[in-house]
Amino acid sequence: MDYEVLAVRYGTRRTTKSEVFLNYPVFGEPDASIEMDYFFWVIRNDERTVVIDTGFSEEAATRRNRTMLESPVSALARLGIAADTVSQVVVTHAHYDHIGGLPEFSAAEVIMSRREYEFWTGPMARRPLFAALTDERELDHLVSLQDSGRLRLTGSSHTVAPGVEIVEVGGHTPGQLIVKVTSGESTTVLAADALHYYEELDRDRPFAVVCDVPDMYRAFDLLRDLSSDSRTTLVAGHDPA
Repeated sequence: MDYEVLAVRYGTRRTTKSEVFLNYPVFGEPDASIEMDYFFWVIRNDERTVVIDTGFSEEAATRRNRTMLESPVSALARLGIAADTVSQVVVTHAHYDHIGGLPEFSAAEVIMSRREYEFWTGPMARRPLFAALTDERELDHLVSLQDSGRLRLTGSSHTVAPGVEIVEVGGHTPGQLIVKVTSGESTTVLAADALHYYEELDRDRPFAVVCDVPDMYRAFDLLRDLSSDSRTTLVAGHDPA
């Protein structure tokens, strides 16, 4: 099964290493400016199109001071894809920059980890450190999808389509997913926010927003193992590279 895999850059901002890496002073290095890009991903062939995450909303871009280069729906349209015709959307996790566009995908089955859904619709999600990265209306939309039967909740792994598998790794959020795409003899691993920057993997540096540090380290180990095969391409979630 051959697929085209696209990383679609729709937003950006400039920040600092001390903001994006957990306990940055531990590393004994001076602070530095760093760019953070925002992506969603498309997996497609002649038979199907699967969208991975849906970006942030225009309202969120304004409120959070993020630069929206183009709305995800507009970017999809330039790829010849109408959001309201997409049949499957994978939500890697429920932060604002990954589910803000979900209402535009009105015909899609939405797939996410059961653990992720139950966390963000439970009482712990209201705690300030967690709530800061979500939007209550967007979480309510997930509940409406569940009530309407359009939300598929998965366990530790799930086959979305032939050659497309999601794996729960946790760490960044309780049910953070990665996506493995097998096309011919090559594999693409979409790490999403299990790996924001390649530097996290190269220098064993956890990202600043983390639910479970040991799980984040275990996800790093898994991604290292997966990418050790020369036929595998590892794609980080926010790295301009």
